Amino acid sequence: MEKVVAVIMVGGPTKGTRFRPLSFNTPKPLFPLAGQPMVHHPISACKRIPNLAQIFLIGFYEEREFTLYVSSISNELKIPVRYLKEDKPHGSAGGLYYFRNIIMEDNPVSAESASQFGELVADPITKELLHYTEKPETFVSDLINCGVYVFTPDIFTAIQEVSTHREDQANLRHLSSFETLQSPTSRALPQDFVRLDQDILSPFAGKKQLYTYETMDFWEQIKTPGMSLKCSGLYLAQFRYTSPDLLAGGDGTKSASIVGDVYVHPSAKVHPTAKIGANVSISANVRVGAGVRLIGCIILDDVEVQENAVVINSIVGWKSSIGKWSRVQASSHADGDYNAKLGITILGEAVIVEDEVVVINSIVLPNKTLNVSVQDEIIL
Repeated sequence: MEKVVAVIMVGGPTKGTRFRPLSFNTPKPLFPLAGQPMVHHPISACKRIPNLAQIFLIGFYEEREFTLYVSSISNELKIPVRYLKEDKPHGSAGGLYYFRNIIMEDNPVSAESASQFGELVADPITKELLHYTEKPETFVSDLINCGVYVFTPDIFTAIQEVSTHREDQANLRHLSSFETLQSPTSRALPQDFVRLDQDILSPFAGKKQLYTYETMDFWEQIKTPGMSLKCSGLYLAQFRYTSPDLLAGGDGTKSASIVGDVYVHPSAKVHPTAKIGANVSISANVRVGAGVRLIGCIILDDVEVQENAVVINSIVGWKSSIGKWSRVQASSHADGDYNAKLGITILGEAVIVEDEVVVINSIVLPNKTLNVSVQDEIIL
């Protein structure tokens, strides 16, 4: 069965003027009807749709106005609900088209993306692995290999057979200079160098020995520090359903104001006037001062973020210090390119950013002190 994504258009503050003065206090979609926010009723109706995978709310209210609600309704209904903010009104159909890539992102992997991984073809009924190709040059399948396997002990026999075959081939090459010239790649591989994808999966595909399990859960490679920031956000989002007790809460009175998915280690000290989130992970013994703003970042152990500093789309290394009124962030025009070398800002261990210094889209190696602002630089 194909999965279904529901989209609810909620408009924005330039509309709904006829709902004033009630809309002065709360966005119209969140005004309660029968004890529940207005938008709760169509969301609850969507929950009954078979194979529903996700619900999107599209509008141009500020994200902070919907953050608490979408987190709450996601937990209540056990289904992801996400608010997408338009940069400007696009109309009911225009808004849908504007976010088409996000709405469709959970569908099978695109041909362009799939070619970066091992692609496989499986029997749709038995799930038998019929064909496997590692990073093909042409499109083979929209299923990719996530690198998770369940084997019987027979796998060791299969690996040994590959090594034995390679040894036999090496012995034959001693007798055939022609084959030596024709097979430089095989000659370069040691006998004990066996690739699971190319040496096991590919030859065994279609022999009723390998079967696939297709998952719709998130999966991501962590090839760059930036990708770790992205994946941290994915896990924080998953905590809503698997471990909600790990997510921090706070309204800015007795504890810091928390926006979205945030993890705060029990030993961390966060000032009540700080604002944290979304997608923030705060590690052990971190100290966050008054008026601090943290968005989309990983703060590692023993870091101090002093009063009124801002950290956005960055990773702050162990024992680092961010001075008062300083700003550490990715490019000022983007949320950060997780794959790019300079896609986010990364501070190594024990980096000191002095007061009122701005660090944008840069990588700073450990034990450096920054007393001047930098942008798009690698500080060695």
